Amino acid sequence: MSDIVLATLNARYIHSAFGLRYLLANMGDLQPRAALLEFDINQRPLDIVEAILAAEPRIVGFGVYIWNVTPTTEVVALLKRLRPELIVILGGPEVSYETDGQEIVALADHVITGEADLKFAEVCRGLLERGTRKAEGGIEADHSAFRAPRSAFPKVIPAELPTFDRLTLPYDLYTDQDLAHRVLYVEASRGCPFTCEFCLSSLDIPVRATALEPFLAAMDRLLARGATQFKFVDRTFNLHLPTSRAILQFFLDRWRDGLFVHFEMVPDRLPDALREIIAKFPPGALQFEVGIQTFDDATSKNISRRQNLDRLEDNLRYLRDATGVHVHADLIVGLPGEDLESFGRGFDRLVALRPQEIQVGILKRLRGTPIVRHDAEWGMIYSPQPPYEILRTRLIDFPRMQRLRAFARFWDLLGNSGHFRETLPLLWDGGASPFASFLAFTDWLYPTLGRRHGIALAILAEHLFNYLIDHRHLERSRVTPALTADWTRPGRRETLPFLPTPSKPSRASTRATAPRRQSRHLASGQTPA
Repeated sequence: MSDIVLATLNARYIHSAFGLRYLLANMGDLQPRAALLEFDINQRPLDIVEAILAAEPRIVGFGVYIWNVTPTTEVVALLKRLRPELIVILGGPEVSYETDGQEIVALADHVITGEADLKFAEVCRGLLERGTRKAEGGIEADHSAFRAPRSAFPKVIPAELPTFDRLTLPYDLYTDQDLAHRVLYVEASRGCPFTCEFCLSSLDIPVRATALEPFLAAMDRLLARGATQFKFVDRTFNLHLPTSRAILQFFLDRWRDGLFVHFEMVPDRLPDALREIIAKFPPGALQFEVGIQTFDDATSKNISRRQNLDRLEDNLRYLRDATGVHVHADLIVGLPGEDLESFGRGFDRLVALRPQEIQVGILKRLRGTPIVRHDAEWGMIYSPQPPYEILRTRLIDFPRMQRLRAFARFWDLLGNSGHFRETLPLLWDGGASPFASFLAFTDWLYPTLGRRHGIALAILAEHLFNYLIDHRHLERSRVTPALTADWTRPGRRETLPFLPTPSKPSRASTRATAPRRQSRHLASGQTPA
C-alpha cells in the first residue's frame, strides 16, 4: 500500500514515463511512501482505476499529455466517484496552460503547471502533514478521514523552474523489466533557444544543461545493466559542441552490438568536430531526428522559425553520404501560409536528400503556443478534441487536408516502414514529382481500401503492384523483381500469389544494430530516392 501513487497512461507499453521517474526520484523522505504505476491508452479505464485503488493511496498524481488526456479524464472521473476524498493532482504539458474550461482540471483537486520535479513532493508533503494532523486530532486515520483543507494550496500551483543542480537524476529507477522491454528516455539538457510558434519548447527558456559527470556516470550504470536503447529528449542536442562531443564519444567508446542512441538535432548545425566523431559510429547505431518542418521561407517567417536551408541540405547530404546515421526528418502539414503546392515542393526537396524516414505530421494546436495568433489571418480551424489537429486553413480546405492526412498515413506505411525500398520509387520513375506521384497513389488507394488503419502488409504490396502496372503502366518485368526483392529481403516465408516463389528466402546482408524498423533501411539503397 502507498500513500502516493504516481500514474500515467503511456501511448504504448514500450514507452516509459520519464517525467514520473523524475518526480519519484525527487520525493525525498516521501519516496518510500510512493509507488509508480504505468498504464497505456489501450487499457480499459475501469481496469486502471482498479489497479490504482488497490494501492489504497491518499494522493494520486497523473501525468497528462495530448495523447492521453481523454482516457485520463475518464479515469479521474471514476476515481472521484468511487473515492471522493482521494486527492488528485495533475501535471504535464496538457494541463500546464489554458487550464480554464478543461474537464479534467475541474475534476482534479490541484494542478501543478510547469516542471513539477520538486514542487510535487512539496505539495504532497503539505497535504499529508495536514491530513495526519487532522487524523491525530480525534478522527479515525482512515481514507475517509483524510481530507486536507482545500485552502492549503490553490487549485492551480505554478512550479518554479528547477535547475539541474537541485535535481536527483532518475535513471537508477529504470527497472530490469524496463531495460529489457522499454525505450529508455534520457536528457542532458532542457529548453530550446528557438521560438517556433507551434512548439511548446519555444516557451521553455532558458536552455539548462545537467552536469556532465554525474549524467555520464548514470548512463554507464545503465549500460552495465544491459541497456541498449537510449532516446535523448533534448530539443537541441547539438547546440553546445563540447557537451555533444563528450556524449557521443562516451557512447562510441562503449559501443557494442545492439546499441542504439536517438538524438534530436538542430538541422543546420553540424560542424566538422561533430561530423568527425559521428562518422566513426557503425551503421544503425545513431538516429538523428531532424525537425525541418517547412522549406518555405514565408511560412518559416510566419511561425518565427530560423534555419539556414543551404547548410541544412549540406548536413543531410553529409549524413547520408558519409555516415551510417539513420535520419528521421520531420515536415508539418497545415502551417500558416503553406499551401498544397509549397508543401509538395518541400517534400520533393526532402526526398532528394534521401533521409531514411520522412515523418509527415499534421499541425496540432498545442495549449499555450502562440500559433493561435494566425487563426484569423490564415483561417486556421482546429479540431476541438485532442490531439487538436488542423482541419483546414485559408490555403488548404478540408477535402485537401483529408487528402494530406491520408498521404501522411500511407507514406508512413509504405515509405517509412522500409518494406518497399526498391518498389516505391517506381511511382515517380522518370523524374516525376515524388509528392504528386504518391498523392495520386494515395487518392486511388484510400477509396479502394476504404480505410487507413488495420491493413495487412500483403494487401499493401498487392495494391502497390496493381497500381504500378494498371495506372502507371509499368512493365511487369520491372515491377516484379523490385517487389520480389522487397518482399523476400527480411527472409519472409509468406508468398504472394502474383509474385514468383523464390527457391529460398533471402536474408538481409547487413547485420543491424538498430531496432527492427530502422534496420530495414540498413541494407543497400536505404531509402526511396
